[in-house]
Parts: sequence; C-alpha cells; structure tokens
Amino acid sequence: MPNLTFLEGSCSARSEARKEREEGMAQDLEERFQVAQVAQPQNFLRDTFSRGDAPAKRIEFAHGTTTLAFVFQGGIVIAVDSRATRGPLIASQSVKKVVEINDYMLATLAGSAADTQYFLRDLGKTARLHELDTGKRMSLAAASKCFVNTIYSYKGYGLSMGCMLAGWDETGPHLYYVDSDGTRNKSNLFSVGSGSTWAYGILDSAYSFDLSVEDALELGRRAIAAAVHRDAYSGGTINVYHMKKDGWEKVSADDNNDLFWERYYPNGKPGESS
Repeated sequence: MPNLTFLEGSCSARSEARKEREEGMAQDLEERFQVAQVAQPQNFLRDTFSRGDAPAKRIEFAHGTTTLAFVFQGGIVIAVDSRATRGPLIASQSVKKVVEINDYMLATLAGSAADTQYFLRDLGKTARLHELDTGKRMSLAAASKCFVNTIYSYKGYGLSMGCMLAGWDETGPHLYYVDSDGTRNKSNLFSVGSGSTWAYGILDSAYSFDLSVEDALELGRRAIAAAVHRDAYSGGTINVYHMKKDGWEKVSADDNNDLFWERYYPNGKPGESS
C-alpha cells in the first residue's frame, strides 16, 4: 500500500491558507461595508422594531421606478426613467439609473438608490481587477454571480435592490436579474420597478427576438413612456441604451411629457377621440 503521509502536510498547509484567505475576505468586507455596530447586524432592523418602545409601523420601502431590458437579434435594449421618489415626494427628475460597469456591461437601478449605486460601484471595481489580473473581461455569468454573492451576504440588513445586468462577453449577449433577496435569474426580457406592470403590457404585445434595431429601440422607449404615464412614481427623462458586440451606446434621452403627448398621443389622452 503506498505511503501517503506526505500529503498530510500539504493538506494541512492548504487548509491553513484557506482559513487565512477567508479571514482576510471577512476583514475586507468589514472595511468596505459599514454595518450596524451591534452583536448581530443582520438582525438589526428586526430587533429594533420588535422592542416595546419601537414605533408601531415598521420601515417600509416605497419603491418607485421603471426599468426594462430585453435581448433581440441585434443585441440588448436597455430603457429606464429618471425619477427618484422619497415617499410621496419627487426627490429628483434626473437620476442616472443606468450604471456603466465597463464598455461592455451595463446595470440598471431599482430600489434604494444608495444601496444599488454603492454595490454596483463595488462590482465595477471587481470587474476591473479581474480584467487586470487575467487579461480578459469578466463574463456576465461571473459578474452576476459575484454581485449576488456580495449582496446575499447582507440579507436581512435592510437592503432594497433590484438590478439588471446586461452585457456582451465572449459567448454573446446576456441579461440577468439580481436582487437583495439573493435572486439571480437569466432571461431574454425583464422589467423592474413600480411601473413594470404597464411596461410588460407593451412588451408582451410587441416583443420578438427578430425585431430590427430601430423597432427594438422604439419598443423600449414606448414601454417606458406608457409606464411613466400610468405610474406616479416614475417619470422624468426616458433614457435608451443599445448594447452591441462592440460595446454599449446611449441612443436617446427624451423628456417623457414631450415624447408621450407630441409623438404618441398628439390628439389627446389614450382611449379618447380627437
């Protein structure tokens, strides 16, 4: 029987190295992401609102946005509005809801603007370090997996995020949906936000993988316009991006009111005769 005792030292060394690496990663996460300074920060919100002197009503996030993306034969169309709300108030009409991770990868924002912008910036750094280390761009599958692993480790901390990752890598165009509950789905079409119901109504009636570039861009623009018209928490400017094999391009930025009333319904409200 062969003598394998020499492997014991090798396995022990690998185990120690793995432990040091995990401890280093944990310390790195602590340094990068500030959390509540309590014994169990993941239970901070639950514990706070279960106390006897806590407010009667728990924190409830008021989500307000409309974002969409779909894959077609000419790449990926990404369309978003630009309104940010704070409860019933309009906080901004010029929020940039598309984050440019790199020249071949885009992400959309829905949920808490602070949470999504912060963690997507961290994803951008991770993707850039991967590219410098390997000489290759990070794939969409790897980027979405890194992203969901990071935010899932903060499940229960009170994050509110619903993001789409769209891009083109060595295997073609890809579209993923990732949220703060740890969901990670791949599909050819997503719409996220409070206005997504109306956006899906337009998309489901006209979407086809074989759309021309012009028709696909117009479908994304029109779907956001319809959602913004019906959803009080969406509005502002409709921004449309086109992801191609040679990178993304920002195609248009139209004021929703001008677009809706001058291009789509110049003669009055939908359903009314002129």
